[in-house]
Amino acid sequence: MADAALMWHAALPGLALIALLAGLTWLASLVRRDVSLVDRTWGLFIAGAAIVYALVLPAAGARSAWLLLLVVAWALRLSLFITWRNWGHGEDRRYREIRARNQPNFALKSLVLIFALQALLAWTVSTPLLAGMASAAPLTALDAVGIAVAVFGIAFEAVADAQMARFKADPAQRGQVMDRGVWRYSRHPNYFGETCIWWGLWLVALAGAGWAGAWSVASPLLMTVLLLKVSGVSLLEKDIVERRPAYRDYIARTNAFVPGRPRRAGSP
Repeated sequence: MADAALMWHAALPGLALIALLAGLTWLASLVRRDVSLVDRTWGLFIAGAAIVYALVLPAAGARSAWLLLLVVAWALRLSLFITWRNWGHGEDRRYREIRARNQPNFALKSLVLIFALQALLAWTVSTPLLAGMASAAPLTALDAVGIAVAVFGIAFEAVADAQMARFKADPAQRGQVMDRGVWRYSRHPNYFGETCIWWGLWLVALAGAGWAGAWSVASPLLMTVLLLKVSGVSLLEKDIVERRPAYRDYIARTNAFVPGRPRRAGSP
């Protein structure tokens, strides 16, 4: 079982590092006039906190090693991919809209609206890592299930991102709808993979900390809500039919999130 006082002893320096990284990213955004830089460093916030937890908590063992390996692999791949994808494209459209809505003095407002908020979200999302690393209990079958789910999520998200990147790089596909590969079974397979990662890591935390770590379910729940209802599916599909009319048919035959067999035209 994990000790609550011990977890707080590691949680606060983890938060401090996240705040430092968020502050540095904010300063870089002022120079570049691009607050979407936070998307590139988001994964690093969480991986940085996980490294702090591993260094501060005394219960280092196989579970801590697995959690650290998984989150660092996830963070590095995601940060490198987003950096490569966004390189030379300037500020993301979503952030340009936020900038326009919050003038004047957006440079200062963004410190709270974007970077402080992202720091708090990253800290919350990191809680299964904290709970799992605070436990010295031996690995169990539930750990194996959680690790398998997280590995699947990392791989599935990476495949989805790679397939979409190849699609967008093909000039012949401009203006078309990506409905091949894993995108044939889900309109947002990358988000589904991301959600699997955090549910898997929470299962590992639950295996080690038991009910003392059950509270960290806030992490996968938060990620699921964000990706489905806030910054993910709902936001991206808000006006996509107007921009790409063919997307309406894609919606009719393809699940939004959880992969499933494509539906035939006219079927419920």
